[in-house]
Amino acid sequence: MRVTRHLAAPAAALTAVLLLATACGGSSSPSGSVGSDGKLHPPKMTAQQTLGKKEGAVNLIAWAGYVEDGSDDPKADWVHPFERQTGCTVHVKIAGTSDDMVSLMKTGQYDAVSASGDASLRLIASGDAAPVNTALVPNYKDVFADLKLQAWNSVNGVAYGIPHGYGANLLMYRTDKVSPAPTSWGPVFAKDSPYKGHITAYDSPIYIADAALYLMRTRPELGIHNPYALDQKQFDAAVALLRQQNANIGEYWSDYLKEVSAFKSGDSVLGTTWQVIANTAQSEKVPVKAVLPSEGATGWSDTWMLSAKAQHPNCAYAWFNWIVSPQVNAQVAEYFGEAPANRLACDHTANRTFCADYHAGESAYYKRVWFWTTPIPQCVDGRKDATCVPYAKWVQAWTSIKG
Repeated sequence: MRVTRHLAAPAAALTAVLLLATACGGSSSPSGSVGSDGKLHPPKMTAQQTLGKKEGAVNLIAWAGYVEDGSDDPKADWVHPFERQTGCTVHVKIAGTSDDMVSLMKTGQYDAVSASGDASLRLIASGDAAPVNTALVPNYKDVFADLKLQAWNSVNGVAYGIPHGYGANLLMYRTDKVSPAPTSWGPVFAKDSPYKGHITAYDSPIYIADAALYLMRTRPELGIHNPYALDQKQFDAAVALLRQQNANIGEYWSDYLKEVSAFKSGDSVLGTTWQVIANTAQSEKVPVKAVLPSEGATGWSDTWMLSAKAQHPNCAYAWFNWIVSPQVNAQVAEYFGEAPANRLACDHTANRTFCADYHAGESAYYKRVWFWTTPIPQCVDGRKDATCVPYAKWVQAWTSIKG
């Protein structure tokens, strides 16, 4: 079952990249900085070099659906087999938002977290996440190469986590009410869209990146090269587009079951979705189709990250290796509704077409997907002569857009 994701951050004014990292509260962890070279420099930490005796327990923060013990669905249990094999008892705190994850990690009470890209750089910058020695995770070798050492899970070539699963934010439409079939985000953002009042959009500040992506393709004069790296002029253009769109929005969604219901009733006929939502709607006989538009799309790639204060690091490493093992990664991906990170997982899915349905390992497909990345003042598109708008400002703008 797909989990609700709210990606909002506190709206307090933040003054630098490290304030992004502490947006959910203070931290006793050392802080990194942005150096004269324009790069993010996390606190100096050395990744664990060897595995020791397992501590008998592991405390995890996770999205619902990532750490299942059979209590919700008897067929979904990869926790008890892990406990029997390793001797590490699993304790999990389900987080409803990325900000919950950041805040919980700061307490030092948890060993690891399944962070999305809007949280990961905050955890790295604040020193709450430690570098990960991928050599201690044997199944890492089979993780799709396109997910390794990316902007949302590494800094300067140092890995800060183990990729878990990924997916794209697609365009869904009612085939009986939207004609011609859309191949672009245009009808979603057009001021004179014929679907006014029946358009839906994802309820999160990170949705500003969707508008930026559309402008990147339709207004090249703005010079947008990465939807998460927006200078003030580019950011203002994206915000203006979303304010214009607001007049056409029937509903902003964050709960995927509510989106299914809205498409079922016809209140929504066009808007952003996930593949699992389209699958669920189709299983309920709703005439919908989901496509990756010509401009591309945003998406997510979640990462298991190790706490810098982990009290059970050896059990945490055991969990990392377990959760990305082919059989388990296949179970999680199917239960949650996303492409698995381990390329061998596709041989173990119950639905033999699952990986094809979710485009697992399709590099050409995912080259058109911009995975969520925390916006920071250091422009992640590589520009040295510009300052980009940090995520806290995205939060403030999102409130005004919806207001």
